[in-house]
Amino acid sequence: MFAAVDLGSNSFRLHIGRYEEGAIRIVKTAREPIRLGAGLDSKGNLTEAAMQSAIACLARFADVLSAYPLTAVRVVATNTMRIANNAAQFLPLAEKAIRHPIEIISGEEEGRLIYLGVASTLDIEHERRLVIDIGGGSTELVLGFGPEIERVESFGIGTVKQSATFFPDGNITAAAYEKAILSARSVFEDAAPPYHPRFWNVAYGSSGTIRVIAEVIARNGLGDGRLSVAGLDALMHRFIDAGQINKIDLAGMKPERAAVMVGGLAILIGLMQELGISVLAPIEAGLRMGVLWELQLRATKRDRREQSVRNFLQRFRADERRASQVAASASAIYGQLKPASDTCVKLLRWSALLHEVGIAISQSGYHKHAAYMIEHGDLPGFTTREQRTMSALILGQKGNLRKLNDALSDPDFAKAVLAMRLAVLLMHARIDMDLVQLRPRMKGKIDIEIRHDLIVLHPTLAYWMDKERECWLEVGVDFLVRYIG
Repeated sequence: MFAAVDLGSNSFRLHIGRYEEGAIRIVKTAREPIRLGAGLDSKGNLTEAAMQSAIACLARFADVLSAYPLTAVRVVATNTMRIANNAAQFLPLAEKAIRHPIEIISGEEEGRLIYLGVASTLDIEHERRLVIDIGGGSTELVLGFGPEIERVESFGIGTVKQSATFFPDGNITAAAYEKAILSARSVFEDAAPPYHPRFWNVAYGSSGTIRVIAEVIARNGLGDGRLSVAGLDALMHRFIDAGQINKIDLAGMKPERAAVMVGGLAILIGLMQELGISVLAPIEAGLRMGVLWELQLRATKRDRREQSVRNFLQRFRADERRASQVAASASAIYGQLKPASDTCVKLLRWSALLHEVGIAISQSGYHKHAAYMIEHGDLPGFTTREQRTMSALILGQKGNLRKLNDALSDPDFAKAVLAMRLAVLLMHARIDMDLVQLRPRMKGKIDIEIRHDLIVLHPTLAYWMDKERECWLEVGVDFLVRYIG
């Protein structure tokens, strides 16, 4: 049983699902309209009131989660947390409330998870499709063929800001709608060509906003009853006729949703006009379902991150033989160091595989280039936090350790750094050895036993170990090497 929590710009949502007979069955859902996107002040900071409201909601979600025997829980935050200037200050408080780590995912990763949810729910292998998700703070477009994603983009336009910008004080006019639609079209104008209908057969709308719009059109007999340009236009005129958000009275629309629906409708009309979409099919799947499927895939060892690393290696033409050698050595050494948890096990292996990708930029300082590439690159499946950890491991593979700042205070991370450095050192010294010849320990200080015959075969190893000892002493860690046998 898995749980997915989505901290959106408009609502916080929770899904708990169980994998049964090839499908995920939802056993519990929860939704609270937190309006986090509306809680940003003029300086781009979350207000105290917005943060307290969010924390209270997360505490309630924590109580719901605790009532189920969950195999894994993943909490993701989207656009508002991506752009809030004080997100770093709010995050620890939010994590304490929900009692799980919170991942601030990129817009592209959000789009990939949305598509995963849609594709897994449809399970139509050879369908060429476009998936659209209009959220509170951003809009994602994803082009794919069956389960495979071909193109994904995220745009910083969402229902919260569009409603606040063009319909202030709840006033709805034809002129305001014309401006809101043109504004939306301008956002997608340059990106539109790759998403033209000739590149797909079916277009799906996965967000709650799109599903509610479709339901309102159908239940009120607007246009042709479908989610088409005619239906959207008919709904827009009903909004304009109402004149005020609080006067909208349509079957299927809750009063609290009307405030963001007016802006969401403008985005959807602009998007369908710009991309040339005639009909959109709403689907009850999206980000949360994608997160649940991601957890299921990881549980069955089909981790998207593995393929991301391989693709990154090939894209930058890194030497896969050297990468694999370092990864194998680093993993073996890390096992000898006996970390307290497995948090860094996979991240160390992936970091070791990617440790030389910076050579594509320059041989000089390649570890610095690689660290930057991994922290800021597009790696499907990885969270921002994971990429930062991997970046730090790659940066710390050689040279002084002061650049890692306080990260070495985490014992398991420090052991991962040591394992990475020793693995890289052995590879550069062209030592292909049985690791029983090298026995490292790290508990407060570093103590390494090396077989004397290894030094005879590789006399430069003693020199490199002396250099390594100096680096660790600079950060206050004693480093003892003993030659035995």
